[in-house]
Amino acid sequence: MTTRVQITFIISSLIIFTNCTGQDNQSDSTYMIEEILKIEDPIQAIIELDSKLNEISDYGDNLDVLSDAEKVVLFVENLEREVNNGGFHQFFWNSSGDYANETLNALKLIGANKTAEIVSRVYAEWPDSKIPSDRTSRQNILDKIEEKAEETWNNCDTQFFEYEEDISSLLLTYVKANKNEFK
Repeated sequence: MTTRVQITFIISSLIIFTNCTGQDNQSDSTYMIEEILKIEDPIQAIIELDSKLNEISDYGDNLDVLSDAEKVVLFVENLEREVNNGGFHQFFWNSSGDYANETLNALKLIGANKTAEIVSRVYAEWPDSKIPSDRTSRQNILDKIEEKAEETWNNCDTQFFEYEEDISSLLLTYVKANKNEFK
């Protein structure tokens, strides 16, 4: 029978071994793209990749560690997550809106043209269709325009939820075409 002391010794040994091999308990800065691409369900594959990219980039706070192709995945997935959770208003309100312009470009890069059209209509509600990357500035403008923009944004939320395009499959195709930019 294993005692608590034995379990503690085993755990301590693993920690020491892990630290001696240069690994730690935090997420590794690499992931195995080949393993992710073996996942048959495109949605699951993209969720796994998105999870790894978020860990590596400190949930978007350190994008410098990502390649341009990795950023495309992160931007598109941030859009999906935020809109599905609280609509376009939430996308703009949260830090994901810091990369609103890059997100629209990312949709076009992966071939999500119908979704990009919806997003473009949402962006058109902003003064001069310009969305500040600074969160405080963006939130201040959002407070001023949201009443006027609400109807358009609600309609666009509904259209977005219809998913006329399979964004996960488009992203996966993009990843495969740019596999050398993924770790």
